[in-house]
Amino acid sequence: MNNKFKNELEISEEQIPSILSMAMTLGGDYADFYYEYSLVNSIVLEDGIVKNAGIRISKGCGIRVVSGEQTGYAFTENLSFESLAKAANTASEIARTKNSTRLADLTEKKFKSLYDIKNSMDSLSLKEKIDLIKNAENSAFDAGSLISKVSISYTDELKSILFADSEGRLLKDVQPMLIFYVNVIAEKNGNKQRGLSSVGGRFGIDYFTEVMTASDHGKAASKQAITMLDAIDSPAGPMEVILAPGESGILLHEAIGHPLEADFNRKGTSAYTGRLGEKVASNLCNIIDSGIIPNNRGSINFDDEGHESKENVLIENGVLRRYMNDKISAGYFKTDPSGNGRRESFKNIPLPRMTCTYMLNGSSDPEEIIKSTKKGIFCKTFSGGQVDISNGDFVFVPSEAYLIENGSIKNPIKNLTLIGNGPDVLTKVSMVGNDLKISNGTWTCGKDSQSVPVGVGLPTVKISEMTVGGSNLG
Repeated sequence: MNNKFKNELEISEEQIPSILSMAMTLGGDYADFYYEYSLVNSIVLEDGIVKNAGIRISKGCGIRVVSGEQTGYAFTENLSFESLAKAANTASEIARTKNSTRLADLTEKKFKSLYDIKNSMDSLSLKEKIDLIKNAENSAFDAGSLISKVSISYTDELKSILFADSEGRLLKDVQPMLIFYVNVIAEKNGNKQRGLSSVGGRFGIDYFTEVMTASDHGKAASKQAITMLDAIDSPAGPMEVILAPGESGILLHEAIGHPLEADFNRKGTSAYTGRLGEKVASNLCNIIDSGIIPNNRGSINFDDEGHESKENVLIENGVLRRYMNDKISAGYFKTDPSGNGRRESFKNIPLPRMTCTYMLNGSSDPEEIIKSTKKGIFCKTFSGGQVDISNGDFVFVPSEAYLIENGSIKNPIKNLTLIGNGPDVLTKVSMVGNDLKISNGTWTCGKDSQSVPVGVGLPTVKISEMTVGGSNLG
């Protein structure tokens, strides 16, 4: 990658142990130092004109002290030794304890990057980025007169991170991120429908030449919007539901992923609390959380607690094998760190968070899954949803879905929701396709007022019964 680590610290790396030592002056089991420098370029185009173009820079450092399950945390945007020392002393006061742990000598750890891109997006000029956006806009309008509005947002980011802790870890990383989002409105006889096409990932310029062009995104968004103009009202009631590969993985993320984050289970508020080693799903379910997929939006070389990113088996042949943990939860459950300690920025403490959550391939042919369905719903993309972590109940809203009748995909349908329970739905997975797709969408996960980028994925999956909320009761 062309971009070098951006270090705005006003101290040398040799002084970091002194800051960590101050953080543990009043005791503690552990302390860490998290520095971040972020450069974000953004452009928004609406109605054929650039409405906004800007550059945002943020930088700062957070210092944490952990004693058991107690955490002291302080951050500063002033990177001088005096300000860092003050933050360290503040964190120390919060986590005051009689315990004391000796600091290990810092050793920098090297690694092969999961996102060593050839040419980062920030090497493009503003004009070149605007030209890219206008290519998508022109392509979207080329779909015909039914397209009434096109809006596009573009963001590229480079984030430099330096992490050090009392156990001797010292790591540096430069994390790229690209977000490209095309939103199209199609209109016919007063009926308006939306089409979306986006990419979110640790990509560079090569994404638009090797994976999907800006024009392709414009075409895809217009196609979806125009297709949904002919949608009929969805039927309602219990029926078979087929989840399309790729983006449908957001249902897996929300309904099963969040309840498997270790802090919810440590606190006893998850539907999966105390169920490690138990059968919790159909034998066909093998669910993974992986932070090591090259260029994926949720991938990280190391988590925000300095632990190597991993591929974790959460559910194996229907049996719950592990939770996703941070350092505190790993200690509580007496297990190894899973590489899931993540934070939004230097202003936040790390929490157990997903990276890229997906289901492994099964043995069924996707066409056979459709043919086996007498009456059901085929869900291709989703626009949102919500989940109750304590019991797994969820409501999801598909943005593009189709009716299945007698083994064939028929009309597009609208005005529907999927209503169910995560643990219950897992037991009703009756067929899993052999066509796993990892989505390149702009997935962002919110938790405790923090947002982090994540990935999702799924093969074609058949659920034998789920409640569909629709407006057509006939």
